[in-house]
Amino acid sequence: MQEYIRKRVLDIGTYILESSATVRQTADVFGVSKSTVHKDVTERLPLVNEKLSMDVKHILETNKAERHIRGGEATRKKYQEI
Repeated sequence: MQEYIRKRVLDIGTYILESSATVRQTADVFGVSKSTVHKDVTERLPLVNEKLSMDVKHILETNKAERHIRGGEATRKKYQEI
């Protein structure tokens, strides 16, 4: 793995751990695609740092479980503004 990718993977993992950010939010912050963030945290991060990988996986599972709530809130706000 090239060094800049390794550094990005660690930076993304640390960011998600500290902020509990979603994949989409993380992609916006780092200027990469959602696919890149997902591949970094699911495939590359376990090779670089196993403990960080497990912590990030837990956060992403929590975000996935809560996404229907965030979508409902977004819809509610949209129709309140109209």
